[in-house]
Amino acid sequence: MNMLRIAAIWLTLGAAFLHGLWALPGWGEQAGMNLSPADKQLLLQVARDTIAAQLKGKAATPVKVSSPVLEEFRGAFVSLHRRGQLRGCIGYIDAVKPLLQTVLEMAPAAAFQDPRFRPVQADELADLEIEISVLTPMRLVKSTDEINVGQHGLYIVRGLNRGLLLPQVATQCHWDRQTFLEQTCNKAGLPPNAWKDSETQIYIFRAEIFTDNPAKN
Repeated sequence: MNMLRIAAIWLTLGAAFLHGLWALPGWGEQAGMNLSPADKQLLLQVARDTIAAQLKGKAATPVKVSSPVLEEFRGAFVSLHRRGQLRGCIGYIDAVKPLLQTVLEMAPAAAFQDPRFRPVQADELADLEIEISVLTPMRLVKSTDEINVGQHGLYIVRGLNRGLLLPQVATQCHWDRQTFLEQTCNKAGLPPNAWKDSETQIYIFRAEIFTDNPAKN
């Protein structure tokens, strides 16, 4: 039985920090990216509106689902940046809820529950940049040759240790495949060369990433 997993990812300087309850992924990497521009805009607006409502102590306005894609069960992260600095990031790795519901829950979690940051304040909302990463299902690789840097994110598992880095991290840091593997091992609390161990499981996934910052889209 899969356990619900909530993970906070720290993207500052390309690092990732994960916390929560973990279970092994159980899907193949066959799901495609099929979000329309309207879907993305709705998800970004929902994220901002939900944060704004909580800042005012009000319930978020119910959202009418207009696209079947938003009802698909997908893992996703909501990342918040302010003036170029990470302000919070929390998400579901597992596809445990419909995408819209995941964003509705993870946006305020990123704003107010990421233990690395103080809760977002009302005067920060106007210049808060919202970024959403929608994940494909994960796939266990048989060979590291299957890893395409710049396309795949990594999730490494050995025993109780887990570590995840999103696809864009390797690109931003100009890592090659081996460095990407080593850094993901570091995030899992494992030795850098633990990826070579036969007991270490390496999963890959893709992510569709979009933001309400026009300069980045």
